[in-house]
Amino acid sequence: FNDAFKIADDILRQGVQGISDLIAVPGVINCDFADVQTIMQNTGSALMGIGTASGENRAAEAARMAISSPLLETSIEGAKGVLFNISGGNNLTLFEINEAAEIIHQAADLEANIIFGANIDDSLDDEVRVTVIATGFATSRNQQLSESHSLTQQRRGMDSPPSFLDKGDLDIPPFLRRR
Repeated sequence: FNDAFKIADDILRQGVQGISDLIAVPGVINCDFADVQTIMQNTGSALMGIGTASGENRAAEAARMAISSPLLETSIEGAKGVLFNISGGNNLTLFEINEAAEIIHQAADLEANIIFGANIDDSLDDEVRVTVIATGFATSRNQQLSESHSLTQQRRGMDSPPSFLDKGDLDIPPFLRRR
């Protein structure tokens, strides 16, 4: 019984650490909060997976583990938005990054918005860690709600002045917004 909770706690810890590292740790190819927001905004349910592997074919194996992670209740097939980050030691190669990206790309929707990052983590030595966040699994009900929400947002934009609650201008630096 206690072992089951320890496993569940570890999976949750990995998920929280994966997202916080993705946002907070600078990378060679950087992902930040704006990337997470782009993938997550108005997309319905989201799935997250983490895979770690070492040895030969480590990046490909880590990518396969991430898209079939215990954090994922279903497959990422058909995901309209995917954000993934590849972390490895100093010996991480561009070929390995590409290999992992291909595996994730094949699992997502053909027209998916895919954002990726890569960073060097000296503590990983010979390991590669792949973190995947997949979104956009729209059922017909979710799609209708999303379309309705978009229409409401469009109407609100036409009829009312911008408010401090609108998040659309967060990507624009304040000194440019004031002009």
